[in-house]
Amino acid sequence: MQIHRTIASRALIVALLSVCTAAEAAYPDRPIRMIIAATAGSGPDILARQIGTKLTEAWGQQIVVDARPGATGVVGAEMVAKAAPDGYTLWFATMTQLIGTTMYQRYMMSKDFAPIGMVASTAFAIAVNAALPVNNIGELIAYAKARPGQLLYGSSGQGSTSHLCMEMFRSVTGINVTHIPYRGAVPSIADVMGGQVQLSCQAVPSLPTFEKTGRLRSLGVTTLTRTVIAPNVPPIAETVPGFEILGWYGMLAPLRTPKELISKINSAVLQALKSGEVQEKLVALGAEAAGSSPEAYGAFLKKETERWARLLREANIKPTD
Repeated sequence: MQIHRTIASRALIVALLSVCTAAEAAYPDRPIRMIIAATAGSGPDILARQIGTKLTEAWGQQIVVDARPGATGVVGAEMVAKAAPDGYTLWFATMTQLIGTTMYQRYMMSKDFAPIGMVASTAFAIAVNAALPVNNIGELIAYAKARPGQLLYGSSGQGSTSHLCMEMFRSVTGINVTHIPYRGAVPSIADVMGGQVQLSCQAVPSLPTFEKTGRLRSLGVTTLTRTVIAPNVPPIAETVPGFEILGWYGMLAPLRTPKELISKINSAVLQALKSGEVQEKLVALGAEAAGSSPEAYGAFLKKETERWARLLREANIKPTD
């Protein structure tokens, strides 16, 4: 009797494995939902839809982009974390949302999801009011150190990437500058130009239009080398060795999603990044393709989470709601 039960159990396991393998081989056989924890029409939404279009063309199944903003990414993250790990719910995530979920300590990208891969990256830049008597990062540091607490920097809001960019800069350079949070990048940049605050760290694509007015000057980008989107602006790292902050887009799936599905999605995304339409959209967004393996992206997320968690703790930055 025991032998019969053992044989039956093994047969059941083999049957289940065969069903799983067949399902993975047929993937996808129905529409896929891609969650963005941002508003419709935002950068993540635009790029997710372009990538989704290419995946639809490759797989013959609709990719439905579903915007779920709220709590700096936590709302969208929760939906993905609670979804079945079958490859039919994906998260098109960003650096902002990694910081948000780290700040709330809920649904952490580095341990609560399965990494699929990096998609694209972009840079930030520290920009100042054009009347400020500094022309480079070195001069800005010296000017700020001679006037502790007097310089005001604007950000897109408490806990935003522009806030943390300046906090990281303040931390590594030892300058004393005062934070003024705004509701978004545009009012922050407008007040830098108007002189109400003296500087800000913002995504590079948001700056050129304002610089054309002659009232704003970018001093340094946060990448280690010069970027395609701002080739005339030197890296901050030339003055502050090792200083780097990447804005990025990446993809994640619910934890325990089979590795075979992760690999299949990753391969399709890497192929999509080669298309002319996606490349054009990246240029329009001021981003560059940065496809990676799931393993490399997972290691990157772990490092990023540790880095920003440390800064949030040291700067005592907490959620505002």
